[in-house]
Amino acid sequence: MLLLALDTSTSAITVALYDGSAVLAEANTLDPRGHAEWLAPGIRSVLDHAGATPTELTDIVCGLGPGPFTGLRVGIVTARVLALATGARLHGVYSLDALALDAGPGERLVATDARRREVYWARYAVRVASPGGPAEVVPLGAPAVERPAELDEQLRALPTAGRGPTLYPELFPHPEGPLDVSAAALARLAAARLAAGNPLSGTEPLYLRRPDAAPHVVAKSALG
Repeated sequence: MLLLALDTSTSAITVALYDGSAVLAEANTLDPRGHAEWLAPGIRSVLDHAGATPTELTDIVCGLGPGPFTGLRVGIVTARVLALATGARLHGVYSLDALALDAGPGERLVATDARRREVYWARYAVRVASPGGPAEVVPLGAPAVERPAELDEQLRALPTAGRGPTLYPELFPHPEGPLDVSAAALARLAAARLAAGNPLSGTEPLYLRRPDAAPHVVAKSALG
């Protein structure tokens, strides 16, 4: 296995190369509006660092969000094109799942910046069946987008990964774990699920709401 993982659902443009047992290289850039600028250099960087070529890739995994429309689309389209060009198998994993894995075992909340004073959030149980074994990420409900104050107080009291606690510290009192998605975590999660025979998601993005920009439609005159 030579698996390339990438995610552009959060402020991080993150890419990692994984050989089935270890992360060979990882590139991370924090730029909430620079996904298109930094993703291709990140891919080149991890391949060069590992001495690999695109044609050697066996699998490509992209984060499916939820995330802002433009950034998320950059990663998914890039993954689709690269898979088509190389013949690598293409998979999708929800980005919040990778954040939950990176945060460690236990029940927790993941809350990322959705802008518009909202967060993308989901609740998880992260379990490790045996010491040193792979962690299992179990979603306890579907991802959603909401204003933080509208979340149940008991839910907000859970250990919380993502940028939600840094943006709304008075509402998420127990920050714990990474702020942004790591492609290394995305790769480990995807590889573990593939090894267990669990099907991964397709590559349809999880936007949860309409994009900020929409085409302007001019109505035709009744007279033609």
